[in-house]
Amino acid sequence: MTEAGGVPGRVLALDIGSVRVGAAISDPRRLIAQGLGVWPVSGKDGGWRQQFEACVEEYSPTLVLIGMPARTNGTEGPEAQRIAALVEELRAAHPELEFATWDERFTTVIAQQALLEANVSRKGRREHVDKVAATLILQSWLEKQRNHPELPNF
Repeated sequence: MTEAGGVPGRVLALDIGSVRVGAAISDPRRLIAQGLGVWPVSGKDGGWRQQFEACVEEYSPTLVLIGMPARTNGTEGPEAQRIAALVEELRAAHPELEFATWDERFTTVIAQQALLEANVSRKGRREHVDKVAATLILQSWLEKQRNHPELPNF
């Protein structure tokens, strides 16, 4: 799906965990991923879904990319099944948006290592790791689309 003028449109990426959700957004031309924030799964402010709705309103993404957890051997476990069901819920609630999933294996580990190497405090790493992981998910997807668009998404 593209915006007017042939621009592909923004991609909103989510790294959905059991406690927090990391979010990242692309530029309209889908070149660069930028972290947006970390949202609690639940809370007095309505949790991550309220933040998701606000991002859809503010950024008007044409695609929502959701990190799909897989075991290291590539098989799906219960967490992947939970995310797949969640994607279907979001798809039903937002038929105007395209949804896709992307392999998120090792993104949290890579994000933690990057924050550690940047001398971010333990508290800071905990507060930012999900946003960095969402940014990594999105940037890897953007690069795949740019360099190998003929390969299928997973």
